[in-house]
Amino acid sequence: MTNKIIITCAITGSIHTPTMSPYLPVTGPEIAGQALGAAEAGAAILHLHARDPETGRPSARPEHFMAFLPVIKQGSDAVLNISTGGSAVMTLDERLAAPTQAEPEMCSLNMGSMNFALYPMAARYDDWKHDWEKPFLENSDDLVFKNTPRDIATILSRLGQERGARFEFECYDVSHLYMLRHFADRGLVKAPFFIQFVFGVLGGIGADPENLQHMKRIADKLFGDDYMFSVLAAGRQQIPFATMAAAMGGHVRVGLEDSVFIGKGELARSNAEQVTKIREIVERLGREVATPGDARDLLGLKGADRTAF
Repeated sequence: MTNKIIITCAITGSIHTPTMSPYLPVTGPEIAGQALGAAEAGAAILHLHARDPETGRPSARPEHFMAFLPVIKQGSDAVLNISTGGSAVMTLDERLAAPTQAEPEMCSLNMGSMNFALYPMAARYDDWKHDWEKPFLENSDDLVFKNTPRDIATILSRLGQERGARFEFECYDVSHLYMLRHFADRGLVKAPFFIQFVFGVLGGIGADPENLQHMKRIADKLFGDDYMFSVLAAGRQQIPFATMAAAMGGHVRVGLEDSVFIGKGELARSNAEQVTKIREIVERLGREVATPGDARDLLGLKGADRTAF
């Protein structure tokens, strides 16, 4: 156990839509600017998705990623963690196009298929900025995010074994921890494991404190001293769950991908604002915020000089 705490910031994601916040970054310069701000505020890892700059729709196109990846790398030492989840409406090949080309130090990896139900959010808005947003959300009542064992093995091979990336294993339920153990037993992933417990997505485990305790107990049972955990919670539970994680010795994730708010009814004006808030909390708990160099050492990353952007 280390006193150093890694703050990850998820800059834009693929769940929230432009109608939900004018501060959600969409274009390459917006994503780069907010990422650099989050890094300056204390985020050691930046978790990155791309969007179509014209519509704000989630995008898997490499050129959309390349509109911000080199800029962030040049302006910051932060670890750039590229999503392999993309959006549930994308094929596996689409989701892997950008990370395969970019060869990042780190990628996210969802450890199983699951319902990914966003449709309750559609009822909260009447006026939409783009015509794709409401159907995108409403149609998620019949949407499965597909990541079969074969898909997971493909990602581990293509990005891990062939390109040297390490992974943030996103576990949305207890079953995903057992799936990770399965791949460790097959020799396809090596310790130390960096596990992101994900709470509050409809279709995954709920944002209840006892669920965090249970996920931690099962991870301890399955991985012993060979893992580190981080916690994210969707929506209003973002900061409370991050605070609990920090108190339990874990790491934390914030960002506009997970919540567009900074307080009750108050939109966050930037990703950096959320990073600053959680940094103040974890430092008051006696934790030392990890630098990007600390994160690389803790996670065994290959280094920014070995990426392809």
